[in-house]
Amino acid sequence: MKLKKLTNRNWGVSMEFRIMKINQLIQGWGNYFKVGDIKKYAEKIDANARRRLRACRWKEWKKPKTRYKNLIKLDVSKDKAKRCTNSRKKYWRISKSPQLDFALNNEYWQKLGLKSLYNVIS
Repeated sequence: MKLKKLTNRNWGVSMEFRIMKINQLIQGWGNYFKVGDIKKYAEKIDANARRRLRACRWKEWKKPKTRYKNLIKLDVSKDKAKRCTNSRKKYWRISKSPQLDFALNNEYWQKLGLKSLYNVIS
């Protein structure tokens, strides 16, 4: 439930602050669950957190022109970026698209400083 509040698209904070708060939560969970064997659940939690963050990032970009420009910067082909940008899908549905998943992948979030629960408990 806390992760859901921290990744709420209506929460108007910077991505850096949001990631800092998520990292604090993940570190706490990691320390608590280190004893148990929850690696399978940790992978699901990590995947869900990244998808929610992708939806937040997509909402931050707001305009199609900004979305297109940012997808091009993240090495998505122009054709795929245009298709993704002009989609009628809303934030949650587009966050699962292959183009956005490719652009905002695990390395992208690691560069921004997002910790992985799976790595914390390992």
